Amino acid sequence: MLARGDYARGRTVLDLCTGSGLLALAAAEGGAASVTATDLSWRSVATAWLNTRQHASRVSVCRGDLFAPVRDRRFDLILANPPYVPSTRTAPRHRMGRCWDAGSEGRAFIDRICADAPKHLAPAGMLLMVHSSICDEQETLRQLRRHRLEACVLASTTEAFGPVLRARATMLERGGLIRAGQRHEQLIAIGAWLTRTAAVSGAAMSTLRYG
Repeated sequence: MLARGDYARGRTVLDLCTGSGLLALAAAEGGAASVTATDLSWRSVATAWLNTRQHASRVSVCRGDLFAPVRDRRFDLILANPPYVPSTRTAPRHRMGRCWDAGSEGRAFIDRICADAPKHLAPAGMLLMVHSSICDEQETLRQLRRHRLEACVLASTTEAFGPVLRARATMLERGGLIRAGQRHEQLIAIGAWLTRTAAVSGAAMSTLRYG
């Protein structure tokens, strides 16, 4: 979808929860003016760094919690494919679970991105976020709009559960997050833009800070 929509060309791009760096690489290959990728996992940061170097892509890879490494910056395009798998535990600091565990409803990272993205979008900026129907895309749309963003579903596709979701299917059924016997999810791409009022405020803040 990123390439098909030509979203990255000429834009400054931030890729949150970069993982292997796949979206960051796609943005760089799609003509982005600059790409910054962040992830909290040392394993993911190392993997993304190696992948971007192997592809000779000019991507800056930073370790940190979501927006923390870029706290004073704004971007034309923010990409996010955050962990979304519901979990009854907190992911151990150095375990693979950190790459997918996201709290009891799978929204631990999604909710924070909805709240903080407006502070890091340039006046004409856009957020593209991917997550699962298990995490309630309608709640994501409500939260984005609550934080002064216009938002809509751009695309969706149905996929069979992967190994982690299959292993937790009984827990998801008991929690009412999926139907009995359900073993598929919709992967949903949501787009969000600053409303006119928020964009004007953002432009004013940028002028005051950098002018």
